[in-house]
Amino acid sequence: MSLFDWFANRKKEGPISQDRQEREIADGLWTKCDECGVLTYTKDLRANQMVCPECEHHGRVFSDERIRQLIDAKTWQPLDTSVLPQDPLRFRDRKAYSDRLRDMQGKTKLTDAVQTGLGQVEGAPAALGVMDFRFMGGSMGSVVGEKLTRLIERGTQERRPVIIVCASGGARMQEGMLSLMQMAKISAALERHRRARLLYVPVLTNPTTGGVTASFAMLGDIILAEPKAMIGFAGRRVVEQTLREKLPDDFQTAEYLLHHGFVDKIVPRTQLKQTLSQLIRLHQIDDPTVDYPAPAQLPVTQNHYSVNSVLS
Repeated sequence: MSLFDWFANRKKEGPISQDRQEREIADGLWTKCDECGVLTYTKDLRANQMVCPECEHHGRVFSDERIRQLIDAKTWQPLDTSVLPQDPLRFRDRKAYSDRLRDMQGKTKLTDAVQTGLGQVEGAPAALGVMDFRFMGGSMGSVVGEKLTRLIERGTQERRPVIIVCASGGARMQEGMLSLMQMAKISAALERHRRARLLYVPVLTNPTTGGVTASFAMLGDIILAEPKAMIGFAGRRVVEQTLREKLPDDFQTAEYLLHHGFVDKIVPRTQLKQTLSQLIRLHQIDDPTVDYPAPAQLPVTQNHYSVNSVLS
């Protein structure tokens, strides 16, 4: 519904009192697109998964909404909700780390920057982890590393594909080396998952940077990304100062990474669930009790297909 249509309907319904008008505006009735500036009825925008109907700009989506978008209704089973962050370094910048954690937990109603659980994607079982940028920029600390590692191990144990939706500024500086070690910890769990011949698909959203990009975000069997997502390690300005040269305008975008082979496919959010379902079914092992041959013993086929040709 456009703004013009909304006003046309309001004229038919009669005059609007000032109290009612103020109440509706205060409740976030309209949302302005950050890209094109068009006002969209918030209810319609949410129905379109926070994708602008005019310019297809992908607005930021947080973990609760992302889970609803990807997981079939009444199949979500959250995991490790009792794992809570600690402050082993008693870190303090402008505010004590322990106070910052309490503030974030109160504002977001989350324990940390990731939610993990089991569910079904169009009927296909999967283990899903969703990072939440609201919680300290989606930074990866001990709890994020522990929950994702447990999720991957659970997926390996139950022979489920693992999907991780990445949205992070990188490792959490307030936990020092404890945050950096999560990169190796998660990567080791993914290697065991790979050796079990099971699928892992990371979904890179805006932004995916730092230690997350340098570890599990780039270890997928098939790496998906949302359109125009910012994906990189160091910031653009840092890279330019180091190289002492001007970078392309599309540097560190999903499209740039796809062109250079770092991403397998860019998938619009409205098609993400269907794409994940297709990938899961294409890589599904029908009978886990069968002793499948090791990868080196598999026959070599003459036909080779790209991800784009399989999904198109």
